[in-house]
Amino acid sequence: MTVLKALKKIFGKGEAEPLAVESGATRTVTAPPSAPAPAEPAAPALAAANLPDSSAPDAVAPLPAPRAPRRERAVKAPSPAWKLEDFVVEPEEGKTRFHDFALSAELMHAIHDLGFPYCTPIQAQVLGFTLKGKDAIGRAQTGTGKTAAFLISIITQLQQTPPPKERYMGEPRALIIAPTRELVVQIAKDAANLTKYTGLNVMSFVGGMDFDKQLKQLETRHCDILVATPGRLLDFAQRGEVHLDMVEVMVLDEADRMLDMGFIPQVRSIIRQTPPLSERQTLLFSATFTDDVMNLAKQWTTDPAIVEIDSQNVASDTVEQHVYAVASSDKYALLYNLVTGNDWERVMVFANRKDEVRRIEERLVRDGVNAAQLSGDVPQHKRIKTLESFREGKIRVLVATDVAGRGIHIDGISHVINFTLPEVPDDYVHRIGRTGRAGTNGVSISFAGEDDSYQLPSIEALMGRKIPCEMPPEALLKPVQRKRPS
Repeated sequence: MTVLKALKKIFGKGEAEPLAVESGATRTVTAPPSAPAPAEPAAPALAAANLPDSSAPDAVAPLPAPRAPRRERAVKAPSPAWKLEDFVVEPEEGKTRFHDFALSAELMHAIHDLGFPYCTPIQAQVLGFTLKGKDAIGRAQTGTGKTAAFLISIITQLQQTPPPKERYMGEPRALIIAPTRELVVQIAKDAANLTKYTGLNVMSFVGGMDFDKQLKQLETRHCDILVATPGRLLDFAQRGEVHLDMVEVMVLDEADRMLDMGFIPQVRSIIRQTPPLSERQTLLFSATFTDDVMNLAKQWTTDPAIVEIDSQNVASDTVEQHVYAVASSDKYALLYNLVTGNDWERVMVFANRKDEVRRIEERLVRDGVNAAQLSGDVPQHKRIKTLESFREGKIRVLVATDVAGRGIHIDGISHVINFTLPEVPDDYVHRIGRTGRAGTNGVSISFAGEDDSYQLPSIEALMGRKIPCEMPPEALLKPVQRKRPS
């Protein structure tokens, strides 16, 4: 009791009140058994516990201001369910509608969103065979709609066949192999647009990107459609992260380019890991039907339907073609004056070598033109960022090699300029196919100098027509004034 009286004098407390006993920063309250303390509100107790050390022990924390009632969010009215009747396309002679095929409502909804009323020629022909389960090989350039043709076939197959009850995350049901990273990214983007109402998962694996980041895709969801370059796909397969034993549909896109780039040994290794011919559907697409391509097709397909789309019709119908006879030393001045003297928003410039691409881009930037380059020397993450900036109109001129330029599907490219004529005639068709897409008109301008004009006859033979060669106006050859650094 002596201690109690002493504490009472110090704090001025009655015996019936609880005593505060402090130990460091923690404060506990003990009450005599005869007079239990009433329960304190939670908020004031927390406030008292957070008082600074200099506060009096018996200070009472103020009650917090009452919160304003949370504003209720307005509930949006549900949008009406999409119906096939919302997608009205009148029959038209000589054209095939997507309605003419037995496609699911989810797939038709996606096609409707993309604004595709009628099939392109290769879509109409290919789907007529592949939707019946047949293998097919198609000869078609980029820009003909072949990507949508094989994607629609894949999606329909996967929807009609239920997935196995047990499978690994990394066991795709459809596999698409393409030669370049840009083409893989574009195909995966198209696949995502077409599968958005189906519940199918699309993944892409490419070299030059973070391996672990791509691997994480397999940790949360099953892979239904896998799009990949050969080298990176083998990396995943050899590590046991991807298993190809459940592939129902396999697509080899741009087989001729894979031959040129030396990927066929890798592709053979991949195909050996897939089910046998009789248990999978195989589709092969190529810009040309060389003997080598046809030999591969015989090995990898069973009684395939053969679909050919004439390249000259693809290129000549929507692209106005010009050739300027110009000395090699005047090519840059001609390019600069063409770009700066016109209101062209998106221009692609092609050159044969990576060092040429680099020099052209550096000179354009130095002379005040908003330009960027796309070649194998540019890191993958930067290439993707460059393509997005070009698509969004932030970059006006994109300078590229043929390999990097393949598979670029960007609307609104008004002009393609061949700074050097391609060494392979088929590449000419691929180049000018970057413009005049989706029914719009485009212009291609080729510079024929003393070092590359001999390529013109073989290009004309492939196109099946003469391309007029003209001298550029003198105004377009005026020297470029060097900008002085400020």
